[in-house]
Amino acid sequence: MLGHTVGQAYEQLVRLAPLTPLRPPAGRRGAPVVARCDEYRPEPHVIEAFARILTGERVQALAFRLEHGADGRWRCSAVDLGFDPAAPVTAATAGR
Repeated sequence: MLGHTVGQAYEQLVRLAPLTPLRPPAGRRGAPVVARCDEYRPEPHVIEAFARILTGERVQALAFRLEHGADGRWRCSAVDLGFDPAAPVTAATAGR
């Protein structure tokens, strides 16, 4: 992923990966399904995109920002899952 990310995006992915945030909740089966995707272009060489992910009855969002570089390649510059991966897991956040 290093060649496809810029700025803090790589570090964000490193923090998120071990959490497997899109996995099914404990005790449930079923693969996550992309329910909807969309994009917004705030600038000519920037795409801010999101995907709504369904896992059973649980709905999560995945947002990311892509920037088109001078070399003609698109790179991910930010990733957001709607929660802070550095925050401690509590009973309230464990089922997310």
